[in-house]
Amino acid sequence: MDSPVPPSQPHPSPEPPAEPRARRRDRHGRGMRGPVAPPQVPLSASRADTFRDLVLDSVERLERRWPQLADVEFMVMEVPPTVTGETVPLGGSAPAEKNEPARVVVYRRPVEIRSKNRDERALLVHEVVVEQVAELLGLSPESVDPRYGQD
Repeated sequence: MDSPVPPSQPHPSPEPPAEPRARRRDRHGRGMRGPVAPPQVPLSASRADTFRDLVLDSVERLERRWPQLADVEFMVMEVPPTVTGETVPLGGSAPAEKNEPARVVVYRRPVEIRSKNRDERALLVHEVVVEQVAELLGLSPESVDPRYGQD
């Protein structure tokens, strides 16, 4: 029979916790997971981020030719606020007001629905941006971008 530990003697200390072992296999025995995608593929880029990048590329292309576009605010919205009539707009523009800069808006969902792949989407985004900038500047789209409608 075990004898009780007298109160004058300290209790034996418990064993220190063991160091966690490095896992070589997952719980189900199939091995550790590998990378989901190659490192050069941007996994965190959502469709909205990719679309925004297309708009920014188009704006940069136009700003080289039209420096006054630096004062214009370019925005991306999911859908137009209200649709009147049968056609859904792909973009819109508003001239500068008292405290507000001029704005160009590209609506992401209508553009995505009308394009089949990324290249077609990039062309359509550029056309929408050119058309809205032309409306703001009071020019024809061909004078804003000479390659308009040729791609």
